[in-house]
Parts: sequence; C-alpha cells; structure tokens
Amino acid sequence: MIEMLMSLALAFGISFYALPAIINITIEKGLFDFPDDRKHHHKPIPSLGGLAIYAGFIMAFLITVSFAGSQFVFQYFLAATLVIFFIGLKDDLLNLVPFKKFLGQVLAASLLVFKGGLIITNLGGVFGIHELQPLVAEVLTVFTLVVIINAYNLIDGVDGLAGTLSLISSGLFAAFFAINGDYAYACMATALIGATLAFLIFNYAPARIFMGDTGSLLLGLVNGAMVIHFIHTAGSAPVLVVESAGAVGFAIMFVPLFDTLRVFSYRIVRGISPFTPDRNHVHHILLRFGWSHTQVTMALAVAALLFAGLGWMLQSLGNSIVLVSIIAVGFFMIGGALWSYKMYRRRMLADKSPRIHSAPVIPVKAKKAAN
Repeated sequence: MIEMLMSLALAFGISFYALPAIINITIEKGLFDFPDDRKHHHKPIPSLGGLAIYAGFIMAFLITVSFAGSQFVFQYFLAATLVIFFIGLKDDLLNLVPFKKFLGQVLAASLLVFKGGLIITNLGGVFGIHELQPLVAEVLTVFTLVVIINAYNLIDGVDGLAGTLSLISSGLFAAFFAINGDYAYACMATALIGATLAFLIFNYAPARIFMGDTGSLLLGLVNGAMVIHFIHTAGSAPVLVVESAGAVGFAIMFVPLFDTLRVFSYRIVRGISPFTPDRNHVHHILLRFGWSHTQVTMALAVAALLFAGLGWMLQSLGNSIVLVSIIAVGFFMIGGALWSYKMYRRRMLADKSPRIHSAPVIPVKAKKAAN
C-alpha cells in the first residue's frame, strides 16, 4: 500500500511540476494544436501535455515497481511505452500518416505480447470458444491492444475527457490489483492516476494544454496492458474472484472501446478507411446539443461508471450474455442520442424558418360597407 501511495504522489508531483514549464516552452516555440473544422477550440493551444504524463508515469513506475520475479517481463513494457512515446511525439510535431502510426502501435503491442508474455489465452466461452491456439491468442491480443490504444486516442476530442475516462478505468484496476495483492500492477495503475490527475488540472475546460497523441496513446497502452492482465488473472484471483472477467474488463473501458468500434464499423461500411477522421464520435454528438466540454466529459464519465457497474452486476451470467447486454444498452443509448438530436435539429429549423403573414381576411359585407 505504501508503494501505491508513493507511486501516486511521485507521478502527480513530477507531472504537475513539469506542466507549467512545458506550456511555456510550447508557447515560445509555437508548438500548438491549431483550430480547424473538426476541432472545438477557437484558439491555438499547447499540445505536448503527454510529455508530462509520460515523465511522471515512468519515473513513478521505475521507482516503486520491483521487476524481480514478476511473471510479466516489465522491461518489455517499458520498451513498448518508449515506442508509443516517440510515435506520439512525432505525430504531435510532424503529423504522421495513419499507416506509420498504426505500425508503431503494432510494434508496441507486439513487444508486450511476443516478448512480455501478455496474452489473452481464453475467451471464456464467447462465441462458444474457450482455450485459444497460441498463435491465434497472440494475434488476437495484438489486435486487442491496438484497438484499445486507438480507442483512447480517438476519444480525446473534448477537454478532460480522455484523462477522466482513464482515471476511472485505472482507478478500478488499481483497486482490484491492490485487493488481490498484485502490487506491481497496482503501482502501475496509481502511477497513471497520479500523472493523469496532475494533467487534468491544466486540461479541464478551458484547457491550457492538450495531451496530444503522446499522452493519449500512452493512456491506451497502459490501460490495455492492465485490462489484459485483469482478464488473465481475475478468474482465479486469491481474494476477489471475478466471473466473466473478459466482459467485465470490456465494461470497465466500454465508452472509448464501444465508440471506436462503432465509428470504425461505420467508416468501413461506407467504404472508407477506418482511420479517416470525422465528427461521428459520441462527444461530437453531445456537443451538437450545445453542451459544454465539461458537461460532455461529466456525462460520459457517469456513463463509464454505469457500464462498469452493469458489467459487475451481470458477471454471473457469463461472458457472452454480459457482452451482448452491455453492447445492446450502448446501442440503445447512442440511438437515443442520435434520435434526440434529429428531433432537436428539426425543432431548431422550425423555429428559424421564416413565417409568412397573409393579409387579414375581410368579410364581404365589411368590404361593401367600406365602399
């Protein structure tokens, strides 16, 4: 427990101390995120907040986590974070093409899987599948990690949103790992919490700095590593056993994952690249109602907690039923939001439409009297 508190405090302190300096340097060098037709800020904002998140997280992790005797080879995790860091930094500075960015994500995920031994070996009965063949398990885990990395990257479209959702997921993982005495992963989670908390002080609307891809890709990688470890260990945990661990893990990160899978599917159906940017994410939909960034962030944070709670309550029903249930609820909610926006837009257009005032009708007798 002391290591967890130390990890949290160190990460927070380092990130909080670094952020003002990063803001000043980015302003001096003109390293901004400039407004465009897809973005919702109206002036250039410094975009290298991920540097502070990475610095705080890595320093706290290195100081508080013991690598000796661990089942998960942590040096490969550090190598993967380094790959993600440089990919995100280069994208923030030079705007990488999506394919190169994707290759970097695959490389980082492959380090965790093929060298670090972080593998989903059992689907727990989803689609009637249990144990997986080694190669299938490795490929599936790489795919899962890449999807999670992109999920946190793509949900980062509103002040405070990606950081808040990461706080929720990493907080739940930290509690689970601590209860079961898995302090290496608990310290990983608290290090991410501390660094993200410090960043959010400067990122809640109106944001003074953005995390950029340097930060959002790191959030995705670390949360991905934690959820896969959770899936692998929760079913046989020494204290708090979780049934349907795969579905519960999905529920914990449901908001970014569901939104990414929904948007990717929509783009593929339309015959365009899944990495083509658009304005169909859930935060875009909520912003169309005139909500503020803070309102959108808080609403999606509440939704994230509700889905995590729903997954936990339904865990005894099995992975397949839990997954179908929370996905159905997700589609119901997003469908309701889209329908509500359609009605809202129809009312707005009706209110703005010009009203044609016809001349008053004069009775025939009144006309004759007037003549």
